[in-house]
Amino acid sequence: MPTVTRLTAAGLTAACVALLGTAGCGDLDEASAAPLSRESLITETAGQLAAGAALTYSAKYQVAGGELATVNRAQRPLRASYVYPGGRLIVTSTVTIKCTASTCESDTADPAAAATLDNGPLISAEAVQAMLATAALDPVVETTQHDTTIAGRHATCLSLSGVDNTPADEFDLCVTNEGTLASFTATIDGVRIDQALTSLREDLPDDAFLVPTNAKMIDKSTK
Repeated sequence: MPTVTRLTAAGLTAACVALLGTAGCGDLDEASAAPLSRESLITETAGQLAAGAALTYSAKYQVAGGELATVNRAQRPLRASYVYPGGRLIVTSTVTIKCTASTCESDTADPAAAATLDNGPLISAEAVQAMLATAALDPVVETTQHDTTIAGRHATCLSLSGVDNTPADEFDLCVTNEGTLASFTATIDGVRIDQALTSLREDLPDDAFLVPTNAKMIDKSTK
């Protein structure tokens, strides 16, 4: 059986040098180092963020005003909770619970509930994915990329401007290698969202999906 050899870009360049000398290899070097297109940058980052939906984690964020917020995500069963100043949202496959102040309302499952978080100072990964999906289709969006480290995690960051048909015409975000939203900055409906990851752990607190013990519960699913 013949042997199949797989060459990386570096291997192809080395082979080119051996055959043609360095003068004939410029095009290959430029092709292998060619930057991703605007659309590819956006879709790649969106895909990286989507991969985070399959993870179990507890992420803490500092949000605008220096306050703290927490996002918990679990699998089997799939569920998520968002705890932020002034509100709490718990989403499972069977029920959605929204809390404000000392009142919580439970209703039938609504997978899209995390898209708004009631205009709070926290944005969900799902909402950011939707914004990226729209931006990828917009040919005039300006995009720049850089890498950084947030809460000890390597993250890929995008800055987008000139985005139409999204809640913000410009926004910045970073996503960790694992697929967790590491930061997001924008102004949406007059609310400044400026969140940054401060810690990320793979285990969950015991109260990750519990409502406050003193909350008044209202069951809207029976109405």
